[in-house]
Amino acid sequence: MDLFEAVESTGDNQVAGWVQTTDGIRLWVTIQGTGRPLVLLHGWTMSSLFWRRQLTLADQFQVITIDLRGHGKSQDTPRGHTLPRYATDVREVLIALHLQNVMLIGWSMGGSVVMEYWTQFGLDKLSNIGLVETAPAPMSPAPWNTHKCHGNNAEAMRDNVKAMLKDRTAFTDQFANTMFLSGQAPSHALSWMQREQLKISPQNAAVIYEDYANRDYTPVLPTITCPALIIYGRSRHMCYGPSTGRYVAGSIPNARFVILDKSGHLPFYEEPDLFNEALTHFMHQTAS
Repeated sequence: MDLFEAVESTGDNQVAGWVQTTDGIRLWVTIQGTGRPLVLLHGWTMSSLFWRRQLTLADQFQVITIDLRGHGKSQDTPRGHTLPRYATDVREVLIALHLQNVMLIGWSMGGSVVMEYWTQFGLDKLSNIGLVETAPAPMSPAPWNTHKCHGNNAEAMRDNVKAMLKDRTAFTDQFANTMFLSGQAPSHALSWMQREQLKISPQNAAVIYEDYANRDYTPVLPTITCPALIIYGRSRHMCYGPSTGRYVAGSIPNARFVILDKSGHLPFYEEPDLFNEALTHFMHQTAS
């Protein structure tokens, strides 16, 4: 049985549709191009649209984006909003699409999904990984951690959730702005970024945020045996920036570390040419 239901096709090797998980949730997946698979995972309350400036990579690779459950176009559900379930969802998408030799890249919370994938499945279906502006332990008291929950600050975590639940429009406005290095999102980006954040229900957003904030993947990093590309910006208004990036890259045995100096939390969007160039070089360098 074909586990992928294609419902949109624009030609030129572009298709989108649904993968149904083993617990019955429909995930929205887009596929563009042919060649070595590059699977991109978005961050907390975001969607696959945030990777829109990476679609040019489909000239050389098969670019696949996934809306995590409850996010973007994927099915709204109160079930399964944990990083282990998200990682299982990703593996089920890889199985449904018959993918092998995948580079799995995660941004922010998506990076935690990648680390959880490694924890559960190791190299199964993967050749290498990418971590973009992510942290292995948002609650860590270590000096490399710039998250507001630094130092096991559960109160900061709860305050963040309360602010989101109290006024989602104000929260998404602030969140979108602080992702940029300048602290202000361009007008052409702000509206669609706000719209995408609002697609996940506030209740589900709260559940996965608390799960994410309480995870600690620092012991996992030294166990990653595949080549890893680590890309960070120089966030001034939001985590994570160079200190976290240096720690993550230094903890993975075979990692390449890239800092994009004119980016905040969105290096792939603020400096797409340099990001895509670094990714392309890495993909060619690690081709088997």
